[in-house]
Amino acid sequence: MSLARILLDSAATTALVATMALSAPSVHAADKVSIMVGGYEKQIYLPAKLTEALGYFKDEGLDVELLNEPAGVDAENEMLAGAVQGVVGFYDHCIDLQAKGKFVESVVQFSQAPGEVELVSTKHPEIKSPADFKGMSLGVTGLGSSTNFLTEYLAVKNGLKLGEFTSVPVGAGNTFIAAMQQDKIQAGMTTEPTITRLLKTGEAKVLIDMRTMEGTKAALGGTYPAASLYMQTDWVEAHKDIVQKLANAFVKTQKFINTHSGAEIADKMPKDYYVGDKEGYVKALDAGKAMFTPDGIMPEGGPETVLTVLSAFKKELQGKQIDLAKTYTSEFVKNAK
Repeated sequence: MSLARILLDSAATTALVATMALSAPSVHAADKVSIMVGGYEKQIYLPAKLTEALGYFKDEGLDVELLNEPAGVDAENEMLAGAVQGVVGFYDHCIDLQAKGKFVESVVQFSQAPGEVELVSTKHPEIKSPADFKGMSLGVTGLGSSTNFLTEYLAVKNGLKLGEFTSVPVGAGNTFIAAMQQDKIQAGMTTEPTITRLLKTGEAKVLIDMRTMEGTKAALGGTYPAASLYMQTDWVEAHKDIVQKLANAFVKTQKFINTHSGAEIADKMPKDYYVGDKEGYVKALDAGKAMFTPDGIMPEGGPETVLTVLSAFKKELQGKQIDLAKTYTSEFVKNAK
């Protein structure tokens, strides 16, 4: 056989192998998903980073990219723009968006209580209830965020009108703490570990505590589903296989949270999340762990409570028919393996 013929056959074989590789289904390639988290160092959203740390995404053949966005409303906008496929944020956005003609649904419900606390600066002992918010600057993560929603509800419930106080977007962590220290805000809503940090220094006191079911029911009138994985309904319908894998991973995490101590969970989290106080981090986690659902299922009656709360102050919802059944699905978590 001539050299030319050998080279020709070799080239043909190489081309055939390359073509087969390109056309063969990528059964081993992980499904890529981008999820925006409304501040993944917050304990309320720890299922996202914990699932990654436990390796549950990889176990499902998923390549999940977790992106950080301090305010939930900004994470929501990233999803609507198509930059990410899902958001780890509060369920209330699913109701709010339906009123605006956008259909988004919670596919895994992480918590049944907000895990939020309204803190008051110790410089302002005159603030004894939300009725005293008149003329005050109140810290929220972002305008249009869930902390903003809850702050407005508490104020209106206590007799104030929108416009009689100012919501100031200050994020969480160091930015929230600095705003309170500098008296840019006199009170504000935040989560762990920011709560523990301010209580430890004596710079703030708890006004309203929604870290527990009891405190949540007292403040909001019922079970309040909060942290969740929510996605655009059209995307869910078109990618059911990927959503099921995400549900499988997250439900395993919910079970892990409910069967392990705060210390065991903390050991799986990045050390910088402790902000130099692991003992305080663990203590807060043990105290608030009951806010997480054991199985990712939407708590009964929860959506109705959220709709009632939002309707109290949001004109877009007043007099509008909201189909709550389209704001969440339990299909995937019930089928989780």
